[in-house]
Amino acid sequence: MSLSDADHELVTAELGREPTAAEAALFENLWSEHCAYRSSRPLLSAFDSEGDQVVVGPGDDAAVLALPEPDAADDPAAERDADDYGDTYVTFGVESHNHPSFVDPFDGAATGVGGIVRDTMSMGAYPIGLLDSLYFGGFDRERSRYLFEGVVEGISHYGNCIGVPTVGGSVAFHGGYEGNPLVNVACVGLTNEDRLVTATAQEPGNKLVLVGNGTGRDGLGGASFASEDLAEDAETEDRPAVQVGDPYAEKRLIECNEALIDEDLVRSARDLGAAGLGGASSELVAKGGLGARIDLDAVHQREPNMNATEILLAESQERMCYEVAPDDVERVADLAERFDLGCSVIGEVTDGNYVCEFAGGADGEGGADADGATDRDPETVVDAPAEFLADGAPMNDLESEPPSEPDRDLPADEPSLDEAVAAVLSAPSTASKRWVYRQYDHEVGTRTAVKPGDDAALLAVRETEPTDEASETAASADGVGLALASGANPKWTAVAPYEGARAVALENATNLAATGAVPLAAVDCLNGGNPEKPDVYGAFEGIVDGLADACAALDAPVVGGNVSLYNDSVEGPIPPTPTLAVLGTRRGYDAPPAALDADRAADSELLLVGSGGDALGGSEYLAHAGGGDRFPTLPDESGAADDLGGLVASLAAAARHESTLAAHDVSEGGLAVALAELVTDDAGVDATLPDRVAAFDETPGRLLVQTTEPEAVAAAVGDLPVFRLGDVTTDGALSLTVGDESVALSAAAVRDHRDVIERELA
Repeated sequence: MSLSDADHELVTAELGREPTAAEAALFENLWSEHCAYRSSRPLLSAFDSEGDQVVVGPGDDAAVLALPEPDAADDPAAERDADDYGDTYVTFGVESHNHPSFVDPFDGAATGVGGIVRDTMSMGAYPIGLLDSLYFGGFDRERSRYLFEGVVEGISHYGNCIGVPTVGGSVAFHGGYEGNPLVNVACVGLTNEDRLVTATAQEPGNKLVLVGNGTGRDGLGGASFASEDLAEDAETEDRPAVQVGDPYAEKRLIECNEALIDEDLVRSARDLGAAGLGGASSELVAKGGLGARIDLDAVHQREPNMNATEILLAESQERMCYEVAPDDVERVADLAERFDLGCSVIGEVTDGNYVCEFAGGADGEGGADADGATDRDPETVVDAPAEFLADGAPMNDLESEPPSEPDRDLPADEPSLDEAVAAVLSAPSTASKRWVYRQYDHEVGTRTAVKPGDDAALLAVRETEPTDEASETAASADGVGLALASGANPKWTAVAPYEGARAVALENATNLAATGAVPLAAVDCLNGGNPEKPDVYGAFEGIVDGLADACAALDAPVVGGNVSLYNDSVEGPIPPTPTLAVLGTRRGYDAPPAALDADRAADSELLLVGSGGDALGGSEYLAHAGGGDRFPTLPDESGAADDLGGLVASLAAAARHESTLAAHDVSEGGLAVALAELVTDDAGVDATLPDRVAAFDETPGRLLVQTTEPEAVAAAVGDLPVFRLGDVTTDGALSLTVGDESVALSAAAVRDHRDVIERELA
């Protein structure tokens, strides 16, 4: 690890001397792209992060949002003001663990889960749900499958062990991730006004207490590693930068954190993630405009002879840094012991610089024995202003090259309809992800009302805990449903970064609408390649602006997030990938299923609410058939909707209408895939579409609705166009006519196509 020449000059000028080895390493990590957002921060002001529901916005470990009262969540189209929100809060955050998951897919993904869970804990919240958005190279590549299986195993192992349900997410396969997969994980937690904690240090004289696992040498320099392109030998050479997780210690830490919050023992908190102890403690005091004095010898360690730099920067997992009043330190230690966790008083908050002392020997050398004892006098190894450490990195001024517009060059020799439908149904990105989510415990905690496999997950926040089926029905009426969706579509953003990112936002919001919910807020994970390449940075600018504009139009403030750049490898840069995680609310949590109701087939109709964008750019169909096209026109650009927020509210109203039997969004694969996904062994559909564009256009912002009262649903959605697609049948088949061609597939045949991942990995 080493500072660049330019950064070294800035540090030397500020300190008035040469930095010590520990200082140089600390600055190099805290000023890395991963921590300081040097290339992206100038762009992030595009996001609107404010709203009456926003209690804590960007800048903390996780955002905090006030939930609407059940009455205020009853009408999806209603305007809300500050009086509509109660004192029940949720936290929301997202993180990436991309580079570590390439080097070691199991531990890289597992520790990504652990990190976002601790971000949730540090706000005084209990984690209640996880979402994972995963991106890999071509599914037909052996290397991609190895990474895919390892990542899913790591997520399932860690999440299942700590008892936090993984309730949703997404998986995409694209050749651009061949040498650099992406692992983005979001977490939602539950707290209230009285339990809220932030990462802002409160008062000089308070103690800094480290609780959790011992510090080892794993993950050393992880923040710096995450800010560089992956080299060809990264799998072996960078393995020491990957952390090793212990989910059973994390579970004990979760429960200990709850006990600490219950007894009001925590003044502020920060989890130890990127840049380890040095990052967490310096950022904690910097946010309060304060300093700290840290005794590195006091840190409980699990390896002998660690030097100052290793203790400061190791990213060993399952550790929290707490600010504690002096009189409460003994009680904190007692609780840590109860949960079999290590506990060290490592220093105190001051009103001066951020200072670290080490008596183990001269910086860069060990010296303490196994018990931490040493006969040396302590030596100051870090002495710098905390705010300069945490926020002093200069921003990069990078060249940008706008992406080119795709040509409209549809394939001259189109595949037959049979072949085209089979291809989009069995494409790994559009195929069933059952193999993934069946490995996750998605029901632990008894809140999961809508499980993985539908458009969005739905978690119950109940006023009272039910004791039987009748009381569960009553609790639903008085409770609030939390709808969760996350993901991005690299085919869309590779073709048109700005337009594709807008579509990503609309798609996630439409997933919420299918459960009857409207967005409350969003967090993003902005993944890109090397920003020093003008074309890469231009595409990255496009996805930032696209997400920002769409989220503003959706009335979904972007309240936090993460940036992961330098996702390049010998294979080249990844596609610009704007993972968005959106949280929505509705009254109750009895959402319609995304499957047809055979019992009401005779007296119901299948409607399409919303209009397509009349183009195939970025579609799974063109990925198979070849050719190119512009990206579809979104509804607010075509005049099909005045604004995206109103559009989504109308779709949510359709899903919540008393006559609605099933609701499902139209997205990847277009109507051909969406119709197939509705089919069951007992219920099918016989639909007619005018042409291939109508069948395979992937414009989001559309909903398939099975209803017994089509006129009432049409009235409920206002000015949105509504089309009758065909009949609901009881033969359990997809019968689709497109122009002068037809295709018929039984439910078993549909499943056979869609189960390609499970079949290949069995």
